[in-house]
Amino acid sequence: MVQRYKARFGGAIQEAWLDRKQAILVVSADRLLEIARHSRDEERFDYLVDLTAVDWPKREKRFDLVLNLYSFPKNERLRVKALVAENEAVPSVESVWPTANWLEREAFDMFGIVFQGHSNLKRLLLPEEWQGYPLRKDYDILQQDEAWVRENLGIESGQ
Repeated sequence: MVQRYKARFGGAIQEAWLDRKQAILVVSADRLLEIARHSRDEERFDYLVDLTAVDWPKREKRFDLVLNLYSFPKNERLRVKALVAENEAVPSVESVWPTANWLEREAFDMFGIVFQGHSNLKRLLLPEEWQGYPLRKDYDILQQDEAWVRENLGIESGQ
């Protein structure tokens, strides 16, 4: 399977390996939507199990955007990663897997990753006026919580 991806997408497959019989692909972020469609239509990965991110604040491409896919027909898993810079938009995969709607909103809400073409990209877990992105490693949750509680609830935070 990894060889098929490399043959089809060439340099857009930046790295590829197997880990405990699961293929892991690191792909160019700008080709993510095309690779997602291929994964669903040709490789039969019909289920987006999860979409999340990992923050590496000292790297130029700060985030690993991680998609975990599953194929019911093949009983096989595939992990697709794209390295994303802090202010870099990535294509939404919502048109490929509708479950991406809330998963991308969560990644936007918690990490600040912008998904270009998403139908309703807004905060999912936090209020719209919330400042910052709590799952970034440099985020000061206590300071933000105190300011938000004081401003919106008119009380001092219990933190």
